[in-house]
Amino acid sequence: MKMTLKTLPAALGLARSLGLLLALHGGAVHGMGMDVAEAYRQALRNDPASLADEQSLAAGREKSVQGDALLRPRVNLQLGVNRLHNRQSGDSSALAALPGAGSGAGSGSLDGLGSLGRGGSSTGTTAQASVQLVQPVYDLGARASRRQLHEQTTLAQTQFTAARQQLALRVAQAYFGVLVAEETVRVVQAELAAVRQQRERAQARFDVGQDRITDVQEAQARLDAVTTREVSAQSVLELRRAQFRETTGTPPNQLAPLAARFVPRPPQPAALADWQARGAGGSTLVLARQSEQAIANAELSRHSLAGRPTLDLVASYGAKQQRGGLSPLVAPDGDRTASVGLMLNVPLYAGGALDSHQREAVARFGQAELQLAAAQRDVRLQVQEGYLAVTTGVSRVAAQEQALASARSALDATTRGRDVGTRTALDVLDAQQRLFSAELDLVQGRADYLLGRLRLAQAVGELDEDTLRGLGPWLER
Repeated sequence: MKMTLKTLPAALGLARSLGLLLALHGGAVHGMGMDVAEAYRQALRNDPASLADEQSLAAGREKSVQGDALLRPRVNLQLGVNRLHNRQSGDSSALAALPGAGSGAGSGSLDGLGSLGRGGSSTGTTAQASVQLVQPVYDLGARASRRQLHEQTTLAQTQFTAARQQLALRVAQAYFGVLVAEETVRVVQAELAAVRQQRERAQARFDVGQDRITDVQEAQARLDAVTTREVSAQSVLELRRAQFRETTGTPPNQLAPLAARFVPRPPQPAALADWQARGAGGSTLVLARQSEQAIANAELSRHSLAGRPTLDLVASYGAKQQRGGLSPLVAPDGDRTASVGLMLNVPLYAGGALDSHQREAVARFGQAELQLAAAQRDVRLQVQEGYLAVTTGVSRVAAQEQALASARSALDATTRGRDVGTRTALDVLDAQQRLFSAELDLVQGRADYLLGRLRLAQAVGELDEDTLRGLGPWLER
C-alpha cells in the first residue's frame, strides 16, 4: 500500500501500538524466559562472592567445635631418644655409703655397677615415653570462651543469611535493570521512527508549500535529540547486560519480561506496625548486632574470670629404657611411673594486664550495645522505606497507567488538530514525546514496585528464593 500524507497518522498510530505491544508483551518474543528465581540460582552457582560466603560459613561453624574442645580432656604423648656417654673417675668413695659396700656380700653388688666403681666410661642409648591427660574440672574462663565461640558460629550463620539476601537483591536489581534498559531502547527506537516519519512529512509538506521551513528544522532538531538518546540507551543496555552477566554468570538472553496484566498488590499484613515487629525480630542486621553483643558479653566475662583459680585433673604414665653399657644409676632400665592428681593454678599478678583487658572488654561491650541500638533504628527506617515503596507503588502504577492512557488520547487529538490546521507539527512531536515518556515511566514504576517488595522482605529478614518465586504473577512466562 502506498503511503500518503493522509495515511501517515494511521501508520504512526500502528507503529506506536506495535512498539507498546512488543514492550508489554515481550513474552511472546522471549518465550519461556529465565525468571528472577532462576537467575538467583545461577548466581549461587557462579558468583565468586557467593562461593566465598559458603567458605566463610564453613569456617564459622568450626568456632563452636573449638569452643566445645575447651572443656574436653587433652591428651599428650611425648617420646624421646638420647645418646649418652658417661665418664667416671676411679674414686669410688662415694659408693662406700651404699648398702653392703663394705661387706663381701656387697662386693658382688658393687661389681654389678660395672665400671662405675672402677672408673672409666660407658656409652648407651636411652628412650622414654609418656602420656598425659588433663581434664579441666573448674575453669570459668574456659566456659565463657566456649560461650563466646558458639556465638561466633551464630554470627557466621547470620552473616551468611544476610549475604544471601543481599545477593538476591543484587540479582533482582540486575534483572530488572536489564528489563528497563531493554524497554527504554524499544521505546526510544519507536520514538525515533515516529519522529523520523514526522520529519519526512514536514519535508514533504514543505516541498509542496504547505509547511514552513521552521517545521522541518524543528522536526530535524527533535530527530537529532532522539538519535542521541537512542545511542545513550544502547550504551546503558550494554552496561546492564554486563552487570547481569557478571552477577549471575549467565548472559541475559531470555529474561521473562514484565506481565502485560500487571496488578500490584498492597503489602500483607497491611499495618506498618506489624512489619516493624517482624523487622525487630528477624532482620539480619539486628540479629548480627545481637550476636556481636553476646560475643562482647562473653569476652567481658572471660576477662572478669581471668583472675579466678583453675583446677585440672592430671593423669600421666611414663616408661624409660636404655641400651648399652650405661650404669642403672645413670640411666635406669625398665623404669615405669604412673600418677593421678589435681593441679590448682592461682593467678597472682600479670603486670596489670588482667585489669586492662577487663576495662577494654567493658568498653567493647558498651560499644556493642550502642551498635545494636543503632541497628534497631536503621531497621525501623528500612522497614518503613520498603513498606512505603510498596504502598505508594500501588498508587503510582495506577496513576502511570492512567497517564499513559491520557497521553495516548492527547496524541490522537493533537494529530487530528494538526490535520485540520489547529495544531502544529511541533505540537505533535511534543505529544509523541509525552506518550513515550509515559510508557517508560510505567515500565520503571512497575520495576520499582517489585524491587520495593524485595527490599521490604530483606528489611524484615525474609528475602529468600521463595520470595523471588513469588514475583511470578508479575512476570510473563
